[in-house]
Amino acid sequence: METLRTSGILSCKLPLKLTETPLNVGVSRRVGFAYLRNQRRTNIQSLCLTKSLTDNSGGGFSSSSQDGSSIVEDDKEEGLLLGTERDDSGSVVGFHLIPQSGDSKVIDSHGNGANVREEVSEDIEGGEEPATLVTHNIVFVTAEAAPYSKTGGLGDVCGSLPIALAARGHRVMVVSPRYLDGGLSDEKFAGAVDSKCQIKVYCFGGVQEVGFFHEYKAGVDWVFVDHPSYHRPGTPYGDIFGAFGDNQFRFTLLCHAACEAPLVLPLGGYTYGEKCLFLANDWHAGLVPVLLAAKYRPYGVYKDARSIIVIHNLAHQGVEPAVTYKNLGLPPEWYGALEWVFPTWARTHALDTGEAVNVLKGAIVTADRILTVSQGYSWEITTAEGGYGLQELLSSRKIVLNGIINGIDVKEWDPSSDKHISSHYSIDDLSGKVQCKIGLQKELGLPSRPDCPLIGFIGRLDFQKGVDLILAALPELLQDDVQFVMLGSGEKQYEDWMRVTESLYKDKFRGWVGFNVPISHRITAGCDILLMPSRFEPCGLNQLYAMRYGTIPVVHGTGGLKNTVVNFNPYAREGRGEGTGWTFSPLTRENMLAALRVAIGTYMEHKSSWEELMKRGMERESSWDNAAVQYEQVFKWAFIDPPYVS
Repeated sequence: METLRTSGILSCKLPLKLTETPLNVGVSRRVGFAYLRNQRRTNIQSLCLTKSLTDNSGGGFSSSSQDGSSIVEDDKEEGLLLGTERDDSGSVVGFHLIPQSGDSKVIDSHGNGANVREEVSEDIEGGEEPATLVTHNIVFVTAEAAPYSKTGGLGDVCGSLPIALAARGHRVMVVSPRYLDGGLSDEKFAGAVDSKCQIKVYCFGGVQEVGFFHEYKAGVDWVFVDHPSYHRPGTPYGDIFGAFGDNQFRFTLLCHAACEAPLVLPLGGYTYGEKCLFLANDWHAGLVPVLLAAKYRPYGVYKDARSIIVIHNLAHQGVEPAVTYKNLGLPPEWYGALEWVFPTWARTHALDTGEAVNVLKGAIVTADRILTVSQGYSWEITTAEGGYGLQELLSSRKIVLNGIINGIDVKEWDPSSDKHISSHYSIDDLSGKVQCKIGLQKELGLPSRPDCPLIGFIGRLDFQKGVDLILAALPELLQDDVQFVMLGSGEKQYEDWMRVTESLYKDKFRGWVGFNVPISHRITAGCDILLMPSRFEPCGLNQLYAMRYGTIPVVHGTGGLKNTVVNFNPYAREGRGEGTGWTFSPLTRENMLAALRVAIGTYMEHKSSWEELMKRGMERESSWDNAAVQYEQVFKWAFIDPPYVS
């Protein structure tokens, strides 16, 4: 056995002579990128067509390549036609090959990056769901993934989108830390098995050793990076005393390990290999695109890989003092990609130069594509108000910047089968919703009044969510004949305010301090109106849950809220109406109260219009399947141009 070492990485140990047979799962074999640089296997790469099932010419066969891509080969090309695709005006906008029978799908191996047809439109929404033409080896890198770890929307996305993409034929791996706190939450990782593969990476002035645990579930390889720094009480980011002081270290380890995982882990007998598509989520995974460009591609590794940075919240960027750059395991000459200088007004004292490193900035510079979780947010982050200092950089890369609305788990959030609510209902039978309302009122100790408008809020109790506006408006709002329910935790001043308000308005207000999943389902089902006065909201999920449950959202017109909630117009469609809720802007107490009172008035005086509002919201397509199709379009665009190089 021989140990190979290059560029700060101690690669996995294995005999220097490898066979072409699949690697055995569970055997501790390691392949460092330096070895792959010199001994890279040649993969068959081809554009292949599947013939019609009614074609009796025979001769075709299918197989799978060792990098996981699907390959279908035919020894004949008889009967293939060049078909044209036209727009509404009749103009030719594309071509595709079809069998003469016209009833079979065109399939393309991703080996050479060729596509049967490339979409040129930046509009990636709408239309019928197309067949998956190109399959990829996709690697999600994330600080959290439900149900294993979750603090908010990031965990939901990285727990659901990979499953949707795997169902469409992609090979998908999710790489996330193995968080252990010594409590009941450790049971979430009980199904993950130690891969017996340890790797050593160079960062933070020394060699760090990490391991991998693996669970295959729902068609996805869930890979958990194991290191003592992930074994502590608290959330993935901090505890009751604040953010962990070593978060830069913890997430630097995650990024290095995620880049090695496709090369060293024989999942299902085969590694993912070098031709991967990395989806790095938020700053915690932001070093991945930088590592691909600075550490691997100069040695010929990952030269065909691509990376996409997915921004869920631009407010968090992974900014640390400039002196910490040496800890990241990057070559000195790449400092400029992460260099960050605070403006004078933001510096701590007169001698402070404001020099820092910004991990998210480095990802934006080096990633092949940039995604946000809504179209509205993709525009907002290019403005001075929403860019948090990165607006000019993001504007300069606008050509590769897109937004895709998050989906939701439509099985978990389904009023016809939800195990947490007192009565089931559907778009065809809404009678169960009023029973959910009565059940919620009884559970919270409010008077059981099915005709009284019940307004809800679910979310963090902080400035971003607009809780201060609710605080300012509630005394006036509760003068009306309404009830109000809040669920959330956050800043102590707002938690204390909820308790005081409940004592003052015993028959009208209830506040639940903390977060409880069953209660969140019952509030979503039992309320008539959901209020979301967020100052900014990259996507937002609660408004999607609310609409699926026939609860009408009243939201500030920002980010994903603006993209998902359509303003009610009772006069549209020849008086049949349109819209799924109300948006208000600009964000003021007065505008919020005005929108709420219009909603309350509609609920009280126009029952038929209200029922149509409920049904339109429940009909809205919010599944991850729809989002997955749009992600595939961005994947195509990512492979059009060469990857980032310095």
